[in-house]
Amino acid sequence: MDRMATCFAACKAQGRAALITFVTAGDPTVAATPAILDALVAGGTDIIELGMPFTDPMADGPAIELANLRSLGSGTKTAHIFTIAADFRARHPDTPLVLMGYANPMLVRGSDWFADQCKAAGVDGVICVDVPPEEDADLGPALRDAGIHLVRLATPTTDAKRLPAVLEGASGFLYHVSVAGITGKQQAAQANIELAVQKLKAATDLPIAVGFGVRTPEQAAAIGRVADGVVVGSAIVDLVGSHGDAAAPFVQQFVASLSGALTANSRETAA
Repeated sequence: MDRMATCFAACKAQGRAALITFVTAGDPTVAATPAILDALVAGGTDIIELGMPFTDPMADGPAIELANLRSLGSGTKTAHIFTIAADFRARHPDTPLVLMGYANPMLVRGSDWFADQCKAAGVDGVICVDVPPEEDADLGPALRDAGIHLVRLATPTTDAKRLPAVLEGASGFLYHVSVAGITGKQQAAQANIELAVQKLKAATDLPIAVGFGVRTPEQAAAIGRVADGVVVGSAIVDLVGSHGDAAAPFVQQFVASLSGALTANSRETAA
């Protein structure tokens, strides 16, 4: 099995959901990012989503939009992101790393170039927010040829007619965006999340990860009881925004609280 499949299998064996955390590469600076990534791992993160900064992050709320601007303002380039990824892989050979972002930075030099760079840097998967399944040819074949997972997004408006298109060519995991909106403070009702996960699990064997609006250990624990993964982004990005170059210990402490909540779920199940 690859790193992604191994990770989800290990979490399942432990009776808990995987903790998937997001930060923006180069926020607040390229030099500060490695310590923040290490803090995510030390806090108990299972999978990391590393955001590729972009000038028009249309799916993201104010917190991540500001992180994009901080990163770009500090001079972050695509080459820096792959260096960050490659150095991370050398330090953490077993932790899956997913690049998340938008089509322009991924495709400006061609999909084959991007896929080759991902493979060389030890990237496990890619989430491209603004390439829909109908445009899979723009990016999907190159990633699959390079052995890189293409993680797709499902939303509350993804109905039974649309879902097969979303799933075709998807791998790694399916990311359920729990609210029809941007990243940030909105959170879906738990009952709606449970119903959505149930429907998605009936349609695919891919692990189902749920994100958007997850900001507390209690929210993570509730979602972790029904989903295979819980994604937390804006709350961590807020810590980076508040503490800058000194953010790493604050990030580690917060991530540890999330990880602890998911681990407590497994203890409750075992009991």
